[in-house]
Amino acid sequence: MTHRQILEAMTGLLAALFTALLSSTIVAVALPTIIGELHGTQRQYTWVITAALLATTVSTPIWGKLADLFDKKLLVQISIVIFVAGSVAAGLAPNVPFLLAMRVVQGLGMGGLTALVQAIMGSIIAPRERGRYAGYMGSVMAVSTVSGPLLGGLLVDTALGWRSTFFVCVPLAVVALIVIQRTLRVPDIRRQPRIDYLGAILLAAATSLPMLWVTFAGADYAWWSWQTAALLGATAVLVVLTVVWELRAPEPLVPLRLLAHRTAILAIVASVAVGIALFGGTTFLGQYFQFARGYSPTHAGLLTIPLMAFMLLSSTVIGQIVSRTGRWKVFLVSGAAVLVAGLVLLGTIDHATPLWLLGIAMSLMGLGVGAMMQNLVLAVQNTVDIRDIGATSASVAFFRSLGGALGVAVLGAMLADRVETLIVQGLAALGIDGGQAGGLGDLDLSKLPGPVLQVVRAAYGDATGLIFLIAAGAAVVSLLATIFIREVPLRMTVTLRTESPKS
Repeated sequence: MTHRQILEAMTGLLAALFTALLSSTIVAVALPTIIGELHGTQRQYTWVITAALLATTVSTPIWGKLADLFDKKLLVQISIVIFVAGSVAAGLAPNVPFLLAMRVVQGLGMGGLTALVQAIMGSIIAPRERGRYAGYMGSVMAVSTVSGPLLGGLLVDTALGWRSTFFVCVPLAVVALIVIQRTLRVPDIRRQPRIDYLGAILLAAATSLPMLWVTFAGADYAWWSWQTAALLGATAVLVVLTVVWELRAPEPLVPLRLLAHRTAILAIVASVAVGIALFGGTTFLGQYFQFARGYSPTHAGLLTIPLMAFMLLSSTVIGQIVSRTGRWKVFLVSGAAVLVAGLVLLGTIDHATPLWLLGIAMSLMGLGVGAMMQNLVLAVQNTVDIRDIGATSASVAFFRSLGGALGVAVLGAMLADRVETLIVQGLAALGIDGGQAGGLGDLDLSKLPGPVLQVVRAAYGDATGLIFLIAAGAAVVSLLATIFIREVPLRMTVTLRTESPKS
């Protein structure tokens, strides 16, 4: 295919991906207002993010395997419809539990888009040229994350309100469906369908139990308790059963045989750490600016521009360089190092940190994420043939989303515990019994008296640095993994042909 034909084919895909990502970032900056008006808690705030991420995580490998068995074009259209249905229903949510359920539906659609866009790219573009188009995809991701907070803030601050943040992307999704129908032509290399139903059930259970443990530990039972031992023990058993079954299944959801070499394993480890750093870190930035610093949703969106702008710059420029040179390891290593630096710097923030220092830290974080995210997928795709591109691409995205979901859940639980401790200490300094502050679990800060509000804002500001330090530890793991990856020059063909899958 010519460059023009590939761009035409990808137009609808990138429009659909932009729609889903824009919706996610719009909601992120609106969450403080949403949870406040629906009278939710800090743990529910975290679960609005985690529910969608968990559904994305569990469904991504399923979509990826379906992409190797059925029509990719039809599947991506179905995923868009599912995402739109979830978005519209979420905009009508009367309470937090209903909102969480609809976020799961959104996550199912996001899982399809995450897996299928990368699988289709792998089906029509050779790895050597894929860096350029991965850069385009990274640019779409960055633009959506830049414009999402700004648009979300504007919608929340106007008469349209937070519900419009779920509705605004529906027209663009319809356009994406039409464009995909008209322009996308994917090679038909389907084979006899054999769906791994048991693998899907085991995978869903194995990824869900740790989320439940983190959510309720420290609140409904102690971190070290029999409930913790039971949940973690059951998780370990399910993981073993999943691995054993996936190794024996004729059409496994997660192709462990293809991921059992050095490049794939290390890329997966790095993807998990990137997911923790990306989703876990960025989820709480909007909350920090609004709760700790008192900015409006619009201003909070503006303040996150350094993160998104440098992610856009990094992914675009590096994608072009990778396509021209065929080399990618140097960008993974340097990106991981910069990501560590940015997260460590964010780990020093409190409720009075200068905004210029926050801008520098977010810029470093954006540079690191932009350099790593797409190149990790590219490195693994370079090791497999087109017939397994769907499941393989989805597997890397799965582990990245899994890291993000676990990261948000763990960091959210730690943030909630730390905020509660700091609020009790701050109220004690004012001569107020912290045990009488039950209403502070509600995130509607507008009803708090001035002195108490200042205590709550300081608590959120001083507690946020801790979660970024933890994310920095995950980024160090990612750095070590990228250092030991063996670089294989990107091939010029879509299929492996004479190359070995283990090269």
